[in-house]
Amino acid sequence: MLAERARLKEQGTVVSFTNGCFDILHPGHVTYLQFARQQGDVLVLGMNSDASVKRNKGDDRPIVCEEDRASVVAALECIDYVVLFDEDEPRELIAELLPDVLVKGEDWAHYVSGREEVEAAGGKVVLAKMVEGRSTTNVIGRILEVYGKEANQQG
Repeated sequence: MLAERARLKEQGTVVSFTNGCFDILHPGHVTYLQFARQQGDVLVLGMNSDASVKRNKGDDRPIVCEEDRASVVAALECIDYVVLFDEDEPRELIAELLPDVLVKGEDWAHYVSGREEVEAAGGKVVLAKMVEGRSTTNVIGRILEVYGKEANQQG
């Protein structure tokens, strides 16, 4: 990806970057990713590896493995590149790629990993509004509400 980033920079392409787990894709994710893509000419998505998700979200996550998560988001029109990272946060990846625009959800306004590196290189950080009521946690809760009852009744 570093060689591709250098090529894009040479062409004057504005690269936006965002990151996350994207465990169970839902409309909140899609809206967020479309917004992130609108901030530049291309969008690089840094995706947490399975081990990283487990450390950040707990032993029951991810629900969907990294290969499948990457495959699903890569199919979205707004995503140009998907890069997996194994660290707890993408600071090192961001420092290597130095995107022109770093996008993070407004729920992370208190701390944006890679902010210092991007701003020091002349880039900017943009916070995206969140879609109310749309989260992976809510999707998992709904699945448990519907199918957890069924499993308990059969057991």
